[in-house]
This record gives sequence, structure tokens and C-alpha cells, in this order.
Amino acid sequence: MFNNFSDSTYGENIAEVYDDWYSELDPQAIPTLVELAQGGRALELGIGTGRIAIPLSETGIEVQGIDASPAMVAKLRSKPGGEKIKVYHGNFANVDVQGQFDLIYIAFNTFFALTTQEEQIRCFVNVASNLSPNGVFLIKVFVPDLSRYDRDQTVRVTSIEESAVRLETSRIDPAQQFITSQAIHLSEGSIRMYPVQLRYAWPSELDLMAKLAELTLRHRWGTWAKHPFNKQSEFHISVYGHS
Repeated sequence: MFNNFSDSTYGENIAEVYDDWYSELDPQAIPTLVELAQGGRALELGIGTGRIAIPLSETGIEVQGIDASPAMVAKLRSKPGGEKIKVYHGNFANVDVQGQFDLIYIAFNTFFALTTQEEQIRCFVNVASNLSPNGVFLIKVFVPDLSRYDRDQTVRVTSIEESAVRLETSRIDPAQQFITSQAIHLSEGSIRMYPVQLRYAWPSELDLMAKLAELTLRHRWGTWAKHPFNKQSEFHISVYGHS
């Protein structure tokens, strides 16, 4: 675990390169979210640079968001349409917003940025209190794959360019379900490091958290196009609603 790592550390460090590194968005993501929102209001937890929120709002859905990183929100504000989106500042586990929403969603593994089980449960409970009677809560996260680690650690190359290389180094604590990681960008005359801390959870554990919040699993897909989730799926999109 990193010392002095706060809710905003990841976003404040990576905001300058986030959209360059993670520019791709599954073309089925926005249509699926539009369908789930049912023409109502949507709230994104960990809204970041607006990679989903802005195109979703352009469909006519009212979108609001929560984020702990001023640098990430500044990136959102700099984009066309970003100035119209209401953003609350803080830890999204608290979901301290006004009114109810027909869709609350969290993508890009951001739910795992809540680094204790207690925080993750609190997020579910607070989401449930802010969902409309027919509203849904969508989470997209990776399926934990412990085979990626050798002696509880891994180093892999994620990008190679003519004058730069990007590495990901990670260490896992299976007992605590905790991952400490550094993305390292090496270029001529420069080394930049981007720390990440995650507390992963298995799909069955997320379902139990939902049950504690009196939410029920409605769907679990292996893709944004709603293909079935199976043992080969690398991530899952889980949709919960009121019991």
C-alpha cells in the first residue's frame, strides 16, 4: 500500500495522459446506457474526463457525476459539452447528490478504487437510496485473474513506441484482495509514474453487497452488446435494481 495515497491521487496524476491512453470506447456502451436510463436522469460515479458522460448527455439524457480529482474534472470541463454536466466533488462511495436517478453507473473498473469492503458496501447502500423505484445500478469491472501473477507480482509491457515504452508493475495481496500497481512511462529524458490501488471483488461478492443494500441482480453480461457472461469473460457488466 502506498503512503499518502488519497481518493484523488490516481486522477490527479494521470489526468494529463488519461484520454490518450484510454481513448477507445466500445460503440455499444452508449446505446446500452441510453436504454437503461429510460429517458430519465443518469449519475456517473467516477466521472473523470467525461469519456462516457459527454456522449451520453449528447443523446438527451441528463447526466450528473461525482469525482474526487479536480484535474480530471478540469479535463471534462475543457471538452465541448462538458461545461453543462453537473459534477459533485468527493468520494463517490458517499453518493451525496440531490434527487433520484433512473440510472447510476460506474465503468472502467473504477468501483475497485474503493479500497475497503466497507467502502464498497457503503457505495451500494447509498446508490440504492438514490435510485428511482424502477432505476438500475450498472457496474463494469474486470474478473479477477490470479493466474496473471507469479509469486504475487507481475510486470508487463502495455505500449511500445519509437521513443517511449509503458510498463505496468503490480503486486497482489490475495488475502486482502488488494492490488498495488504503478504504470511507468519511459521516454527520452523522462520517467513518469502513475500509482494505482485497487480492492477487487468477485462477482458473487458484488451480488452479496447488492443484497445487503436490498438490490437484486437483473442482468450480467460479458460485453456492452449484452452477450452472455461466461467463464471466458475478462470483465462483466452487472445491472442491479430494487428487490
